[in-house]
Amino acid sequence: MLHGISRIIRGGAAVCRHTTTASIATGVQGDRQFSVAHQPRDYSLPNATWSPDTKRLYEELSRDQSWRILPSYNTSVHYQDGMRSVGDRKTRLFTRNLDQDGVGFEYCMFYNQAEKRTICIFQPGPYLEGPRGLSYLESSWFLGHPVLLAPLMSPLPSSRYAHGGCIATIIDATVGTGTVYTYGPAMTANLNIDYRNPIPLGSTVIIDSRVEKVDGRKIYSSCQVRSHDDAVLHNEAT
Repeated sequence: MLHGISRIIRGGAAVCRHTTTASIATGVQGDRQFSVAHQPRDYSLPNATWSPDTKRLYEELSRDQSWRILPSYNTSVHYQDGMRSVGDRKTRLFTRNLDQDGVGFEYCMFYNQAEKRTICIFQPGPYLEGPRGLSYLESSWFLGHPVLLAPLMSPLPSSRYAHGGCIATIIDATVGTGTVYTYGPAMTANLNIDYRNPIPLGSTVIIDSRVEKVDGRKIYSSCQVRSHDDAVLHNEAT
């Protein structure tokens, strides 16, 4: 998506009012513990499961000096001072909790400090599948309000779409990461998402977020989830 990435770099449109106030870190995955003697794996780097679209977007943003690739580990301790030893730590960050590459959250994030903007290149794996949805619901109107009468059991042609909760997770992680890198520790206070088009498993999407304004302790950001070629708007959030 050469034309699409140029739009991103110039500052593409976004629509996600995200309120935050305490601490979010990028998620990470891993299958072993690390000590000071062993450098922890950075999961933001390409692996063999990345699609050509994911790799292309990664390479294009990596070449642009205004964007900084953000490291991604599998526990919060690796984001702290000196990559200290994990010891017998049993926890993992939610978005990096699987041992196998390519089956869950495959993503990398870039940060643009001047624009207060964060881009996540996201490729949902097969373990993020959602239930089969209905392609049509029969509805009517009563006293000026829509009323659902009954679902017509006409499922989407395939269930191979990312679960809505996984989409919410990666949106929250992207917006939160941008907030943390811009203003420091923050925590999500409110997140509303419009699901416009389902995201096929294995596809590549762009999650584009930026900080819009600060009102006291509240930080408002904007965000969109778009297809890799910028042709389909999948999600907007407020």
